[in-house]
Amino acid sequence: MPTEFEMRQRNAKFAKDARSGKKPTHPSRQEVMAKRSPINTWALGIVLFVVVGGVLFEVARLLFL
Repeated sequence: MPTEFEMRQRNAKFAKDARSGKKPTHPSRQEVMAKRSPINTWALGIVLFVVVGGVLFEVARLLFL
């Protein structure tokens, strides 16, 4: 357990960050992931499935027909 002095230091740092407009807490995983990609993972998977599947069917059509 942190000492009273450590808690006072952390509280002071938190208050200073909050006053200066910085986000005093760490961003959640969901916030970080939302900033990383403009398209959802499942939507990207569907697009890749359609494109790759279409290419495979075209190659199979060219080779076997």
